[in-house]
Formats: sequence, C-alpha cells, structure tokens
Amino acid sequence: MSEHETNLQRPTEPAEPSPTSELPRAEQGWSDAGAVGGATADEPTRVQPAHAHPAQDQPAPGQSAYGQPTSSEQPTAGNPWQSPYAGPPHPPFPGRPFAGAHAPQSGPAPGQPGSFPPPPPYPGVGPMAAWGPPPAPRPGASRAAKLLGAGAVALVLMVGSGVAGGAVALSLADRETTEKTASTSAPAPVINRSSLAEIAAKVQDSVVSIATGSSEGSGVILSADGYILTNNHVVASAGQRAVTVYFSSGKSTRARIVGTDPKTDLAVIKAEGVSNLSPATFGDSDAMQVGDTVLAIGSPLGLQGSVTAGIISAENRTIQTGGSQNPFQPGGGRITISGLLQTDAPINPGNSGGPLVNTKAEVIGINTAIATSGHGQGNIGLGFAIPSNKAKVVAEALRKGEKISHPFIGVSVTRAPSGGALISAVTPNGPAERAGLQTGDIVTRFGDKEINDSDELVAAVQSGKVGDRVQVTYIRDGETRTTTVTLAEAP
Repeated sequence: MSEHETNLQRPTEPAEPSPTSELPRAEQGWSDAGAVGGATADEPTRVQPAHAHPAQDQPAPGQSAYGQPTSSEQPTAGNPWQSPYAGPPHPPFPGRPFAGAHAPQSGPAPGQPGSFPPPPPYPGVGPMAAWGPPPAPRPGASRAAKLLGAGAVALVLMVGSGVAGGAVALSLADRETTEKTASTSAPAPVINRSSLAEIAAKVQDSVVSIATGSSEGSGVILSADGYILTNNHVVASAGQRAVTVYFSSGKSTRARIVGTDPKTDLAVIKAEGVSNLSPATFGDSDAMQVGDTVLAIGSPLGLQGSVTAGIISAENRTIQTGGSQNPFQPGGGRITISGLLQTDAPINPGNSGGPLVNTKAEVIGINTAIATSGHGQGNIGLGFAIPSNKAKVVAEALRKGEKISHPFIGVSVTRAPSGGALISAVTPNGPAERAGLQTGDIVTRFGDKEINDSDELVAAVQSGKVGDRVQVTYIRDGETRTTTVTLAEAP
C-alpha cells in the first residue's frame, strides 16, 4: 500500500513585526515544505537546537519545490543540526542497568539558540530542491531576535536529548488542521487518571529509544522480530553510521534502516538479533475525538520511558516543516503535512517517533512536532502527531520496500483575501497547467471539499491518490469556472 501526500507550495505573506516576547516558538519532530510546494514569507523559519549538549548553529534548510500546493498559513519547519551525540540516552528506568552507557559530556544548558535566517518564499510546485551548503550562522543572534513574524511559532522536530533536534517556523494564525494514526477499534473508554498507570504499563515495553550518533528519538515496535516505526528525521542523520535501539529492559542492539519517507517524516528500522519483542497495538485514529484522553510515551531529552498525559486538542492540523540540516546528509527540503492530531500532552525533544496512545493502550499517533513560545524550548501544550491510520499504511509499504506515492497538482498558493487559495505560480506542464489553471486564479472547491484557504487545498490534495480526477472550482476575473485536474506523482 502507499501513502498519499500532496505537493503544494505557497508563497509567504509578509508578517507584521511584533515584540518577540509575544511570539510563540515551536520545536518539532518532523516536516517538508508544502503539500502544495510553496513557502510563506510571513512565516520566519525558527530553527532551534533541542538538546542539552552543545549545538552547532545552522541556517534554515533550503526550500522545497514540491508539486503540492503550499500556503502562507502553514507552519514552516526546519531541523537544527546538533553536535555529535555524546552517548546513549539516560537509563530507561530508575534502578535498571543501562547497557553501554557512556559518561555524559559537559555542555551548555538545554535550549541554546541556533541562528537561522528566515526561509525564502516557497518556490513553484515541482521537485524538491536539494539542500545546499548551509550559510554561515549570524553570530550572537538571540532566539527572540529571530522571531520576525507576528504570531510566529517555531516548530521543532522532537529529536532527542540534546543531540539533533528539528526546528520549524510556524504561523498558527488562520490554521485549522490536525490528525492522527493506526488500527480500527471502538471509541476509547472514558477513564480516570488513577487508571492511566495501567495503560502506560501496557505500552511501555513496545516503546524504544533510538540513537544514531548524532541524533536521538523514540520508536514504536511493529513486530516481535524487531521492525520499528519512527520519524524519518530521527534516523536521517545516520548515514553509514550505526543506529542503536534501547529497549525498556535496558538492553540495546544495533539496527539497520529498512526504508524512509521524508515527505511523511516516517521511517522503519530493523533491530538485529532480537525476538519475542512486544509489538504495539495500533488503534483507529479516525475514531479519536477532540477531548479524548491520550498519553505520550518516549524519551524526551534522553529520559527513556517518560509518560505524559493530555487530550486531543484538535484534528486535521496542517504544518510545514523542513528536512534535517544534517551536514553528513545534505539532501532534504520542506514538506507540508496535513491531517495531524494536535495534543496538549507534554511532548519535548526526544519524543519524536514515539507513540500517542488512547485509553485502550492503542497507538493512535506518532509524535512528530511541538510548538514553543517565549525564550524557552519546552512544551507549551501544542504537540502534533501523525495519525496512526496514515502511519500504518506508510510503515507497511516501507517494510515491503514499496514506493510511497505522493500526489501533486503543480501550483504554489497563498490565502486569497476574500477566501480560497490564490494560485501564485503554476508548474510548467504540470497537472494544474494542463487543466487550464493560471496564476491569479482562486480555488474555492476541490472535489467535494470547500476551500477557504491554502492549507485546506494542501490537505485536499494530500488526501487524494495519484491518478484521481478531481473537479476544481475557481474564480478568474470575477467569474466562477470549473475544470478537472488529474493528480500526478510528485517529482
């Protein structure tokens, strides 16, 4: 099976400067620029280190030229590159030996800023641009000084404990999108907090900590023989270096990367020489409702086996993020992810790739990004998870070595003042151009979905499949028209 994602890009809209003390920032676990393939000028990319070890300042990654529509309303994400990993995560649980632990290296306190210039406007829809050499960081630039847009929020990839963290600049204004992950089940029962310990106990043996030597995150066991699901940005920095998996028992083993999909920020790895592991049970993310209780489990800042509780705050969120700025793996770009679940369960760097669990002890999401505000990097109750139903499809395809399909239409979009998605650029000979769409057209409906802004067009395209023929309603010169677009494979 294959997972579908839309390639849309959107030009940024200038943001009004506002006091940085009022600007929220986000730290994230993952993202690529644009389901539509565009960038927004009013959303400065805020890349921040997410760890306790010294981090190397890196500029924001280059913009992707996805064929998906991108909008100025999407959060922009980039991954700051951290200093080499100093050792394995902290012991998983008090009193348990931790295999292969190294002495900690001294370094600056967590939350040290990294300097990254704001990203340029999203390019037209098309293939993702390769990362170029990172420009030199601005010396002495403070985090506050880097927040340029009013209401900007930085999203950071939640890669682990002071190693490699991902960052994203995100404007949450005008955004109403979020989503979740995994298998089918009845609605989760209402449960009191005294029962949360039982739920956590059922899941913890299915959660692992992952270290690559330059980054650290979490993962979810898929099978008894060692297949593990995590975020792409957790293992993207591994290159030819070893990936190490730490289990809740304190044991550890090497792992190999089976497959990755940067556009969904998901990856599957295989732990070596293991058997009789405890696979996680995946639930139906579509069954989750706003207000449902959830637990986030993982290794924030290397503290393996950490459990936090919260609720589903919103669904179908759309954020824009950037690939990891790994100097050993310069390829990357920005992607837009739609359909995310938003949660207020405390999530921090290192939770990336870990599960969001319902009250039936089922995985309903894969934690991937958080937002932070003020001068800190910690959780402020804005976390995002890839829905389990989406993650399962991608994970299964990666295990089988199948190509993950990502549809695109070949436009860059931004929000139209009167509502809808304004096309600012059209990819030559792309699906949109072949359907007769032009720069300046305002898309108001995509299939059976009403389009009120560029994020909604991104989500609509990403929810489709390559080969789908979709009727598009748009406005040109004040006249409402329709055409049919055939979704193509993203370049």
